[in-house]
Amino acid sequence: MINAIDNAVNAVSGILYKPYIVPLLLILAGIYFTVRTGLLQFRLFGESIRVVKERPVNLGSTSSFGALMVSTASRVGTGNIMGVSTALCLGGPGAIFWMWVTAILGGASAFVESTLAQIYKKKDTDGSFYGGPSYYMQDALGQRWLGVAFSVVLILTYAVGYNMLAAFNTQDTFSGFAFYNEKTPLVIGSVLAVLFGICVLGGGRRLTKVTEVLVPIMGILYVLVSLFVVITHITALPRVFGMIFGSAFNFKAIFGGFTGSCIMWGIKRGLYSNEAGMGSAPNAAAAADVIHPAKQGLVQMLSVFIDTLLICSATAFMCLFSGIEPSADAAGAAYVQAAVRSALGGFGPVFLAVAVSLFAFTTLLGNYYYTEGCLRFIMKKKPGSTFMTAFRLCATVLVFLGAVISAGLAWDTADLLQALMVIINVPVIILLAKPAIDALRDYETQRKAGKDPVYRAKDNGITGTDCWQD
Repeated sequence: MINAIDNAVNAVSGILYKPYIVPLLLILAGIYFTVRTGLLQFRLFGESIRVVKERPVNLGSTSSFGALMVSTASRVGTGNIMGVSTALCLGGPGAIFWMWVTAILGGASAFVESTLAQIYKKKDTDGSFYGGPSYYMQDALGQRWLGVAFSVVLILTYAVGYNMLAAFNTQDTFSGFAFYNEKTPLVIGSVLAVLFGICVLGGGRRLTKVTEVLVPIMGILYVLVSLFVVITHITALPRVFGMIFGSAFNFKAIFGGFTGSCIMWGIKRGLYSNEAGMGSAPNAAAAADVIHPAKQGLVQMLSVFIDTLLICSATAFMCLFSGIEPSADAAGAAYVQAAVRSALGGFGPVFLAVAVSLFAFTTLLGNYYYTEGCLRFIMKKKPGSTFMTAFRLCATVLVFLGAVISAGLAWDTADLLQALMVIINVPVIILLAKPAIDALRDYETQRKAGKDPVYRAKDNGITGTDCWQD
Protein backbone atom coordinates (compact mmCIF):
# COMPACT_ATOMS: atom_id res chain seq x y z
CA MET A 1 0.00 0.00 0.00
CA ILE A 2 2.75 2.46 1.01
CA ASN A 3 4.75 1.60 -2.12
CA ALA A 4 1.70 2.17 -4.32
CA ILE A 5 1.11 5.61 -2.75
CA ASP A 6 4.79 6.51 -3.14
CA ASN A 7 4.80 5.43 -6.80
CA ALA A 8 1.71 7.53 -7.54
CA VAL A 9 3.10 10.60 -5.75
CA ASN A 10 6.46 10.21 -7.50
CA ALA A 11 4.82 9.89 -10.92
CA VAL A 12 2.82 13.12 -10.54
CA SER A 13 5.82 14.93 -9.06
CA GLY A 14 7.94 13.81 -12.02
CA ILE A 15 5.48 15.41 -14.42
CA LEU A 16 5.39 18.73 -12.53
CA TYR A 17 9.19 18.98 -12.46
CA LYS A 18 9.61 18.52 -16.18
CA PRO A 19 11.62 21.49 -17.54
CA TYR A 20 8.62 23.29 -19.03
CA ILE A 21 6.46 23.35 -15.88
CA VAL A 22 7.75 24.23 -12.37
CA PRO A 23 11.44 24.90 -13.24
CA LEU A 24 10.54 27.13 -16.20
CA LEU A 25 7.82 28.91 -14.22
CA LEU A 26 10.19 29.75 -11.35
CA ILE A 27 13.04 30.93 -13.57
CA LEU A 28 10.88 33.04 -15.87
CA ALA A 29 9.04 34.61 -12.92
CA GLY A 30 12.35 35.39 -11.23
CA ILE A 31 13.73 37.01 -14.38
CA TYR A 32 10.51 38.97 -14.93
CA PHE A 33 10.45 40.37 -11.38
CA THR A 34 14.19 41.07 -11.44
CA VAL A 35 13.73 43.21 -14.57
CA ARG A 36 10.54 44.90 -13.30
CA THR A 37 12.20 45.85 -10.00
CA GLY A 38 15.39 47.09 -11.68
CA LEU A 39 17.73 44.47 -10.21
CA LEU A 40 16.29 44.99 -6.75
CA GLN A 41 18.35 42.18 -5.22
CA PHE A 42 21.59 44.02 -5.93
CA ARG A 43 20.52 47.66 -5.65
CA LEU A 44 18.74 47.42 -2.32
CA PHE A 45 20.58 44.62 -0.54
CA GLY A 46 22.11 47.08 1.92
CA GLU A 47 18.71 48.70 2.45
CA SER A 48 17.21 45.32 3.36
CA ILE A 49 19.80 44.93 6.13
CA ARG A 50 19.01 48.41 7.45
CA VAL A 51 15.25 47.81 7.43
CA VAL A 52 15.43 44.54 9.34
CA LYS A 53 16.86 46.40 12.35
CA GLU A 54 13.80 48.64 12.71
CA ARG A 55 11.44 48.23 15.64
CA PRO A 56 7.70 47.65 15.16
CA VAL A 57 5.41 50.67 15.01
CA ASN A 58 3.51 49.58 18.13
CA LEU A 59 5.17 48.14 21.21
CA GLY A 60 4.56 44.41 21.55
CA SER A 61 3.55 43.80 17.93
CA THR A 62 5.53 41.67 15.49
CA SER A 63 8.67 43.41 14.21
CA SER A 64 10.26 43.00 10.79
CA PHE A 65 12.95 40.95 12.51
CA GLY A 66 10.34 38.77 14.22
CA ALA A 67 8.56 38.10 10.92
CA LEU A 68 11.95 37.43 9.31
CA MET A 69 12.80 34.87 11.99
CA VAL A 70 9.48 33.04 11.56
CA SER A 71 9.93 32.80 7.78
CA THR A 72 13.62 31.96 8.17
CA ALA A 73 12.73 29.30 10.73
CA SER A 74 10.66 27.62 8.05
CA ARG A 75 13.19 28.22 5.26
CA VAL A 76 16.31 27.35 7.24
CA GLY A 77 15.80 23.73 8.11
CA THR A 78 16.77 20.21 7.20
CA GLY A 79 16.60 21.22 3.54
CA ASN A 80 19.78 23.23 4.10
CA ILE A 81 21.59 20.04 5.08
CA MET A 82 19.76 16.98 3.75
CA GLY A 83 18.35 18.85 0.77
CA VAL A 84 21.80 20.06 -0.24
CA SER A 85 23.23 16.57 0.25
CA THR A 86 20.52 15.08 -1.97
CA ALA A 87 21.12 17.72 -4.65
CA LEU A 88 24.87 17.06 -4.63
CA CYS A 89 24.52 13.28 -4.72
CA LEU A 90 21.78 13.05 -7.34
CA GLY A 91 22.43 16.17 -9.42
CA GLY A 92 26.17 16.60 -8.97
CA PRO A 93 28.15 19.63 -7.68
CA GLY A 94 26.63 21.84 -10.40
CA ALA A 95 23.29 21.67 -8.58
CA ILE A 96 24.71 24.16 -6.07
CA PHE A 97 25.22 26.74 -8.81
CA TRP A 98 21.57 26.38 -9.86
CA MET A 99 20.48 26.67 -6.24
CA TRP A 100 22.33 30.02 -6.20
CA VAL A 101 20.57 31.09 -9.40
CA THR A 102 17.21 30.09 -7.93
CA ALA A 103 17.92 32.15 -4.81
CA ILE A 104 19.15 35.27 -6.64
CA LEU A 105 16.19 35.31 -9.02
CA GLY A 106 13.86 34.17 -6.26
CA GLY A 107 14.78 37.19 -4.15
CA ALA A 108 12.74 39.38 -6.51
CA SER A 109 9.81 36.94 -6.40
CA ALA A 110 9.98 36.92 -2.61
CA PHE A 111 9.87 40.72 -2.55
CA VAL A 112 6.76 40.87 -4.74
CA GLU A 113 4.74 38.21 -2.92
CA SER A 114 5.60 39.53 0.54
CA THR A 115 4.89 43.16 -0.41
CA LEU A 116 1.50 42.08 -1.78
CA ALA A 117 0.80 40.26 1.49
CA GLN A 118 1.54 43.48 3.39
CA ILE A 119 -0.66 45.63 1.15
CA TYR A 120 -3.66 43.30 1.51
CA LYS A 121 -3.14 42.25 5.14
CA LYS A 122 -5.91 42.28 7.74
CA LYS A 123 -6.01 43.84 11.20
CA ASP A 124 -7.18 41.68 14.10
CA THR A 125 -9.25 42.86 17.05
CA ASP A 126 -6.16 42.85 19.28
CA GLY A 127 -4.31 45.17 16.89
CA SER A 128 -2.10 42.47 15.35
CA PHE A 129 -1.98 41.73 11.63
CA TYR A 130 -2.45 38.63 9.50
CA GLY A 131 -2.68 37.75 5.83
CA GLY A 132 -0.94 35.97 2.98
CA PRO A 133 -1.50 34.83 -0.60
CA SER A 134 -5.04 33.63 0.09
CA TYR A 135 -6.02 37.18 0.98
CA TYR A 136 -4.52 38.84 -2.07
CA MET A 137 -6.09 36.15 -4.23
CA GLN A 138 -9.44 37.04 -2.67
CA ASP A 139 -9.19 40.83 -2.36
CA ALA A 140 -6.95 41.84 -5.28
CA LEU A 141 -7.77 39.09 -7.77
CA GLY A 142 -11.39 38.66 -6.63
CA GLN A 143 -11.11 34.86 -6.56
CA ARG A 144 -11.89 33.55 -3.08
CA TRP A 145 -12.17 29.98 -4.36
CA LEU A 146 -8.54 30.15 -5.49
CA GLY A 147 -7.52 31.44 -2.07
CA VAL A 148 -9.29 28.52 -0.44
CA ALA A 149 -7.60 26.04 -2.79
CA PHE A 150 -4.22 27.59 -2.04
CA SER A 151 -4.87 27.46 1.71
CA VAL A 152 -5.73 23.77 1.53
CA VAL A 153 -2.56 22.99 -0.46
CA LEU A 154 -0.43 25.06 1.94
CA ILE A 155 -1.81 23.24 4.99
CA LEU A 156 -1.08 19.90 3.33
CA THR A 157 2.39 21.04 2.29
CA TYR A 158 3.51 22.29 5.68
CA ALA A 159 1.57 20.22 8.21
CA VAL A 160 1.96 17.01 6.23
CA GLY A 161 4.71 17.18 3.59
CA TYR A 162 7.33 19.46 5.14
CA ASN A 163 6.84 18.60 8.79
CA MET A 164 6.86 14.88 8.15
CA LEU A 165 10.02 15.31 6.06
CA ALA A 166 11.70 17.39 8.78
CA ALA A 167 10.96 14.66 11.32
CA PHE A 168 12.26 11.96 8.97
CA ASN A 169 15.49 13.83 8.26
CA THR A 170 16.08 14.35 11.98
CA GLN A 171 15.92 10.67 12.83
CA ASP A 172 17.88 9.78 9.68
CA THR A 173 20.78 11.93 10.91
CA PHE A 174 21.27 9.55 13.81
CA SER A 175 21.48 6.50 11.53
CA GLY A 176 25.29 6.64 11.51
CA PHE A 177 25.60 6.17 15.27
CA ALA A 178 26.16 2.75 16.85
CA PHE A 179 23.07 3.01 19.06
CA TYR A 180 20.71 3.41 16.06
CA ASN A 181 18.26 0.52 15.60
CA GLU A 182 14.67 -0.06 14.49
CA LYS A 183 13.33 1.63 17.64
CA THR A 184 15.35 4.83 17.25
CA PRO A 185 12.90 6.51 14.82
CA LEU A 186 10.10 5.84 17.30
CA VAL A 187 12.04 7.44 20.15
CA ILE A 188 13.16 10.48 18.16
CA GLY A 189 9.69 10.91 16.67
CA SER A 190 8.17 10.84 20.15
CA VAL A 191 10.60 13.42 21.52
CA LEU A 192 10.06 15.76 18.54
CA ALA A 193 6.29 15.39 18.76
CA VAL A 194 6.18 16.16 22.48
CA LEU A 195 8.38 19.26 22.18
CA PHE A 196 6.45 20.43 19.13
CA GLY A 197 3.13 19.90 20.89
CA ILE A 198 4.23 21.92 23.93
CA CYS A 199 5.13 24.88 21.70
CA VAL A 200 2.13 24.90 19.39
CA LEU A 201 -0.37 24.47 22.19
CA GLY A 202 1.10 27.68 23.63
CA GLY A 203 -0.05 29.65 20.57
CA GLY A 204 1.53 31.78 17.85
CA ARG A 205 3.24 34.30 20.15
CA ARG A 206 5.31 31.55 21.70
CA LEU A 207 6.37 30.38 18.24
CA THR A 208 7.75 33.83 17.44
CA LYS A 209 9.68 34.02 20.71
CA VAL A 210 11.20 30.56 20.32
CA THR A 211 12.31 31.14 16.73
CA GLU A 212 13.71 34.62 17.46
CA VAL A 213 16.17 33.02 19.88
CA LEU A 214 17.01 29.73 18.16
CA VAL A 215 17.34 30.75 14.50
CA PRO A 216 20.19 33.30 14.82
CA ILE A 217 22.19 31.12 17.22
CA MET A 218 21.73 28.04 15.09
CA GLY A 219 22.60 29.77 11.82
CA ILE A 220 25.70 31.58 13.10
CA LEU A 221 27.16 28.47 14.74
CA TYR A 222 26.57 26.37 11.64
CA VAL A 223 28.24 28.89 9.32
CA LEU A 224 31.24 29.25 11.66
CA VAL A 225 31.87 25.50 11.70
CA SER A 226 31.54 25.39 7.91
CA LEU A 227 34.05 28.24 7.59
CA PHE A 228 36.45 26.30 9.78
CA VAL A 229 36.22 23.32 7.42
CA VAL A 230 36.80 25.55 4.38
CA ILE A 231 39.77 27.36 5.93
CA THR A 232 41.44 24.15 7.06
CA HIS A 233 41.01 22.69 3.56
CA ILE A 234 41.60 25.90 1.61
CA THR A 235 43.94 24.19 -0.87
CA ALA A 236 40.87 22.44 -2.28
CA LEU A 237 39.34 25.77 -3.37
CA PRO A 238 40.22 25.51 -7.11
CA ARG A 239 39.04 21.90 -7.25
CA VAL A 240 35.71 22.65 -5.57
CA PHE A 241 34.79 25.62 -7.74
CA GLY A 242 35.95 23.73 -10.80
CA MET A 243 33.55 20.91 -9.90
CA ILE A 244 30.64 23.31 -9.31
CA PHE A 245 30.97 25.37 -12.48
CA GLY A 246 32.15 22.51 -14.68
CA SER A 247 29.14 20.41 -13.76
CA ALA A 248 26.70 23.35 -13.88
CA PHE A 249 27.41 24.09 -17.55
CA ASN A 250 27.67 20.55 -18.90
CA PHE A 251 24.57 21.12 -21.03
CA LYS A 252 24.93 17.92 -23.04
CA ALA A 253 24.65 15.88 -19.85
CA ILE A 254 21.91 18.14 -18.49
CA PHE A 255 19.52 17.95 -21.43
CA GLY A 256 20.30 14.32 -22.05
CA GLY A 257 18.34 13.49 -18.91
CA PHE A 258 16.76 16.57 -17.38
CA THR A 259 14.98 14.81 -14.52
CA GLY A 260 18.33 13.76 -13.06
CA SER A 261 20.22 16.91 -14.02
CA CYS A 262 21.95 19.45 -11.82
CA ILE A 263 19.49 22.14 -12.97
CA MET A 264 16.42 20.15 -11.94
CA TRP A 265 17.91 19.10 -8.58
CA GLY A 266 19.22 22.59 -7.94
CA ILE A 267 15.79 24.12 -8.58
CA LYS A 268 13.87 21.41 -6.71
CA ARG A 269 16.07 21.51 -3.61
CA GLY A 270 16.57 25.27 -3.87
CA LEU A 271 12.79 25.70 -3.79
CA TYR A 272 12.47 23.30 -0.85
CA SER A 273 15.08 25.32 0.98
CA ASN A 274 14.27 28.99 0.24
CA GLU A 275 10.57 28.71 -0.75
CA ALA A 276 10.74 31.85 -2.94
CA GLY A 277 7.59 32.11 -5.05
CA MET A 278 5.72 29.39 -3.18
CA GLY A 279 3.57 31.80 -1.19
CA SER A 280 4.60 30.57 2.25
CA ALA A 281 6.73 33.42 3.63
CA PRO A 282 4.07 36.07 2.83
CA ASN A 283 1.99 34.58 5.65
CA ALA A 284 4.71 35.63 8.08
CA ALA A 285 5.43 38.88 6.24
CA ALA A 286 1.82 40.02 6.63
CA ALA A 287 2.13 39.86 10.43
CA ALA A 288 4.89 42.49 10.58
CA ASP A 289 3.96 45.94 11.92
CA VAL A 290 5.71 48.29 9.48
CA ILE A 291 4.89 51.70 8.00
CA HIS A 292 5.53 50.69 4.39
CA PRO A 293 4.84 47.32 2.67
CA ALA A 294 8.08 47.46 0.69
CA LYS A 295 10.05 47.29 3.92
CA GLN A 296 8.81 43.80 4.66
CA GLY A 297 9.29 42.81 1.02
CA LEU A 298 12.96 43.74 1.37
CA VAL A 299 13.23 41.80 4.61
CA GLN A 300 11.82 38.64 3.04
CA MET A 301 14.19 39.03 0.09
CA LEU A 302 17.01 39.00 2.64
CA SER A 303 15.65 35.78 4.15
CA VAL A 304 16.04 33.99 0.79
CA PHE A 305 19.69 35.03 0.64
CA ILE A 306 20.34 33.96 4.24
CA ASP A 307 18.85 30.58 3.51
CA THR A 308 20.47 29.63 0.22
CA LEU A 309 23.50 31.84 -0.38
CA LEU A 310 24.67 31.47 3.21
CA ILE A 311 23.34 28.33 4.93
CA CYS A 312 23.02 26.05 1.89
CA SER A 313 26.42 27.17 0.61
CA ALA A 314 27.87 26.42 4.04
CA THR A 315 26.67 22.81 3.77
CA ALA A 316 27.85 22.44 0.18
CA PHE A 317 31.31 23.78 0.94
CA MET A 318 31.62 21.73 4.11
CA CYS A 319 30.87 18.60 2.08
CA LEU A 320 32.87 19.36 -1.07
CA PHE A 321 35.93 20.73 0.75
CA SER A 322 36.08 17.57 2.85
CA GLY A 323 37.23 15.61 -0.20
CA ILE A 324 34.45 13.03 0.03
CA GLU A 325 32.88 12.59 -3.39
CA PRO A 326 29.06 12.66 -3.57
CA SER A 327 27.33 9.54 -4.87
CA ALA A 328 23.73 8.50 -5.42
CA ASP A 329 24.02 5.70 -2.86
CA ALA A 330 24.87 8.18 -0.10
CA ALA A 331 22.15 10.79 -0.82
CA GLY A 332 20.85 12.32 2.38
CA ALA A 333 22.33 11.92 5.83
CA ALA A 334 25.00 9.38 4.83
CA TYR A 335 26.94 11.77 2.58
CA VAL A 336 26.92 14.68 5.01
CA GLN A 337 27.95 12.41 7.88
CA ALA A 338 30.85 10.99 5.90
CA ALA A 339 31.96 14.50 4.89
CA VAL A 340 31.87 16.01 8.38
CA ARG A 341 33.57 12.95 9.87
CA SER A 342 36.38 13.30 7.33
CA ALA A 343 36.74 17.03 8.00
CA LEU A 344 36.09 17.20 11.74
CA GLY A 345 36.73 13.72 13.05
CA GLY A 346 34.45 12.28 15.73
CA PHE A 347 33.09 15.74 16.51
CA GLY A 348 31.59 16.01 13.02
CA PRO A 349 28.66 13.56 13.23
CA VAL A 350 27.79 14.79 16.74
CA PHE A 351 27.75 18.40 15.56
CA LEU A 352 25.66 17.43 12.53
CA ALA A 353 23.10 15.61 14.69
CA VAL A 354 22.75 18.62 16.99
CA ALA A 355 22.54 21.07 14.07
CA VAL A 356 19.90 19.03 12.23
CA SER A 357 17.86 18.63 15.42
CA LEU A 358 17.82 22.41 15.97
CA PHE A 359 17.19 23.13 12.30
CA ALA A 360 14.34 20.62 12.25
CA PHE A 361 12.71 21.89 15.41
CA THR A 362 12.57 25.51 14.27
CA THR A 363 11.39 24.30 10.85
CA LEU A 364 8.51 22.42 12.48
CA LEU A 365 7.44 25.55 14.34
CA GLY A 366 7.86 27.90 11.38
CA ASN A 367 5.95 25.52 9.11
CA TYR A 368 3.09 25.18 11.55
CA TYR A 369 2.81 28.96 11.93
CA TYR A 370 1.62 29.24 8.33
CA THR A 371 -1.18 26.69 8.67
CA GLU A 372 -3.21 28.55 11.31
CA GLY A 373 -3.61 31.62 9.10
CA CYS A 374 -4.87 29.46 6.24
CA LEU A 375 -7.39 27.75 8.50
CA ARG A 376 -8.68 31.16 9.49
CA PHE A 377 -9.08 32.14 5.85
CA ILE A 378 -10.99 28.98 4.95
CA MET A 379 -13.36 29.32 7.92
CA LYS A 380 -13.74 33.14 7.51
CA LYS A 381 -13.02 33.61 11.20
CA LYS A 382 -10.56 32.67 13.89
CA PRO A 383 -11.17 28.95 14.65
CA GLY A 384 -12.51 28.07 18.07
CA SER A 385 -10.25 26.77 20.82
CA THR A 386 -11.64 23.23 20.67
CA PHE A 387 -11.07 22.98 16.92
CA MET A 388 -7.57 24.43 17.19
CA THR A 389 -6.61 22.08 19.98
CA ALA A 390 -7.71 19.13 17.84
CA PHE A 391 -5.83 20.52 14.82
CA ARG A 392 -2.65 21.06 16.84
CA LEU A 393 -2.85 17.53 18.19
CA CYS A 394 -3.23 16.18 14.64
CA ALA A 395 -0.21 18.22 13.54
CA THR A 396 1.71 16.74 16.47
CA VAL A 397 0.80 13.19 15.44
CA LEU A 398 1.98 13.91 11.89
CA VAL A 399 5.39 14.94 13.26
CA PHE A 400 5.65 11.55 14.94
CA LEU A 401 4.54 9.69 11.80
CA GLY A 402 7.11 11.54 9.72
CA ALA A 403 9.92 10.00 11.75
CA VAL A 404 8.84 6.45 10.90
CA ILE A 405 7.87 6.63 7.20
CA SER A 406 10.15 5.80 4.27
CA ALA A 407 12.63 8.26 2.79
CA GLY A 408 11.06 8.07 -0.67
CA LEU A 409 7.54 8.84 0.51
CA ALA A 410 8.76 11.71 2.71
CA TRP A 411 10.70 13.47 -0.06
CA ASP A 412 8.24 12.75 -2.88
CA THR A 413 5.25 14.05 -0.90
CA ALA A 414 7.04 17.31 -0.05
CA ASP A 415 8.21 17.77 -3.66
CA LEU A 416 4.71 17.24 -5.07
CA LEU A 417 2.94 19.58 -2.65
CA GLN A 418 5.47 22.42 -2.98
CA ALA A 419 5.11 22.22 -6.76
CA LEU A 420 1.35 22.67 -6.46
CA MET A 421 1.88 25.80 -4.35
CA VAL A 422 4.18 27.25 -7.01
CA ILE A 423 1.72 26.49 -9.81
CA ILE A 424 -1.04 28.39 -7.96
CA ASN A 425 0.93 31.30 -6.49
CA VAL A 426 3.43 32.32 -9.19
CA PRO A 427 0.88 33.08 -11.95
CA VAL A 428 -1.12 35.11 -9.40
CA ILE A 429 1.80 37.30 -8.32
CA ILE A 430 2.70 37.87 -11.98
CA LEU A 431 -0.86 39.12 -12.58
CA LEU A 432 -0.81 41.25 -9.40
CA ALA A 433 2.73 42.55 -9.66
CA LYS A 434 1.78 46.19 -10.30
CA PRO A 435 0.78 47.14 -6.71
CA ALA A 436 4.07 45.69 -5.40
CA ILE A 437 6.15 47.44 -8.08
CA ASP A 438 4.31 50.71 -7.41
CA ALA A 439 4.98 50.30 -3.69
CA LEU A 440 8.70 49.84 -4.43
CA ARG A 441 8.80 53.01 -6.53
CA ASP A 442 6.90 54.92 -3.84
CA TYR A 443 9.36 53.67 -1.22
CA GLU A 444 12.42 54.64 -3.26
CA THR A 445 10.99 58.07 -4.11
CA GLN A 446 10.43 58.86 -0.44
CA ARG A 447 13.87 57.54 0.53
CA LYS A 448 15.53 59.75 -2.08
CA ALA A 449 13.64 62.72 -0.61
CA GLY A 450 15.22 61.94 2.76
CA LYS A 451 12.01 60.63 4.33
CA ASP A 452 11.26 57.50 6.31
CA PRO A 453 8.77 56.08 3.77
CA VAL A 454 5.12 55.89 4.82
CA TYR A 455 2.62 54.07 2.60
CA ARG A 456 -0.86 55.38 1.81
CA ALA A 457 -3.01 53.08 -0.28
CA LYS A 458 -4.97 55.83 -2.04
CA ASP A 459 -1.77 57.50 -3.23
CA ASN A 460 -0.92 54.23 -4.97
CA GLY A 461 -4.37 53.63 -6.42
CA ILE A 462 -5.30 50.89 -3.93
CA THR A 463 -8.79 50.83 -2.36
CA GLY A 464 -10.76 48.46 -0.15
CA THR A 465 -7.88 47.30 2.07
CA ASP A 466 -8.11 46.93 5.86
CA CYS A 467 -4.88 48.88 6.31
CA TRP A 468 -2.96 51.78 4.74
CA GLN A 469 -6.01 54.02 4.29
CA ASP A 470 -4.96 56.77 6.74
